[in-house]
Amino acid sequence: MEATAASLFWIVLCAVVAPLLAGVVPRRLVPEVVLLLVFGVIIGPKVLDLAELDGGIEALRELGLGMLFLLASYEIEVKELTGRGGRRAFVTWLICFALAFGLILLLDFLGVVSARSAVAIAMISTALGLLLPILKDGGLLNTRVGKAVLNHGAVGELGPVVAMALLLGTGGSFEAIVVLAVFGAVAVAVAMASTRLRPGSSLYSVIKRGSETTAQTTVRLVVLLLVGLGVLAIVFDLDVVLGAFAAGFVLRRALPEGDESLENKLDGLAFGLLIPIFFITSGMAIDPSALAAQPIALLAFVVLIMIVRGGPIFLASWLERDPPGGPRIFTKQDSLRIALYGATGLPIIVAVTSVAVRSGRCDHRIAPPDDGDPAGWWSKSPGTR
Repeated sequence: MEATAASLFWIVLCAVVAPLLAGVVPRRLVPEVVLLLVFGVIIGPKVLDLAELDGGIEALRELGLGMLFLLASYEIEVKELTGRGGRRAFVTWLICFALAFGLILLLDFLGVVSARSAVAIAMISTALGLLLPILKDGGLLNTRVGKAVLNHGAVGELGPVVAMALLLGTGGSFEAIVVLAVFGAVAVAVAMASTRLRPGSSLYSVIKRGSETTAQTTVRLVVLLLVGLGVLAIVFDLDVVLGAFAAGFVLRRALPEGDESLENKLDGLAFGLLIPIFFITSGMAIDPSALAAQPIALLAFVVLIMIVRGGPIFLASWLERDPPGGPRIFTKQDSLRIALYGATGLPIIVAVTSVAVRSGRCDHRIAPPDDGDPAGWWSKSPGTR
């Protein structure tokens, strides 16, 4: 208990210092999220060892992760996602998918990479949850650039999660498809049930009255929705991110026009407490010495992500015209910004690595291989190549 209290103190202290430090940097050139991750590395067990991830902290971390993706999917307009921008983002992701697996098969043929599916999925992800605070703070959320990032981010977040279930799950592909279909059906049923709660009904009146009292009924319902679908995802052996994403879509369907009061309360709960804890604890899991030991492998992986994920997004954005055949929507500079945002995928990369290790498709160790191959940390252990 004392260790948990001490860990929580250092985590909360970092959560307070990070925005203050980010605020004094000219033009906010260093995002708060980056500082939260760096502070997590510093106080974590790999550096100063001031904080550790035990059961209580881990539970807060999972809630922060869930709230992050709930808010991210809540910001996505379904009409936008099913419109031309969303379809373009989906086609772009499929192109990234094909490029990634083609490149990984080539590297596998050359004997560089063995954990093919895990590495390929890691390269085609977009960390929409990570980008949401940056877009909010930069005032980009409702701009054309922001909407394009949201479209690519939604597909780049959900696509790898589904691919993880199909390609890295412990069961077969058919079993994974059935599980995903059942989970989707339950999420749709919850969404349909939420729309039946019409203004004027007695239950609606009770919820509405309690929303502005100490009961905070709407906030509690959102937390129940998040935890419920998250637990359901775990029961189905799916990533909790999928449950949080579904919760955000359900909430948007229940509140198609939004609710400013509820959104402000959720922002306070999420960005004031839970989400900073998630980013700081994510930093605590990073081993800087392991990264420093293989800088070439790290650099090569980043370059591959920029080529496989950033390249197609850049071209898709730069070539987009409105109307078709008309002037370009984005300049090269805007297209480059969208591509850089779209190639940001840390949380999904961590999730893919964890799933691959659990399923036995990737070694958990990060150490230089015996043959001196700088890319060996992508592979399985030498004995399983």
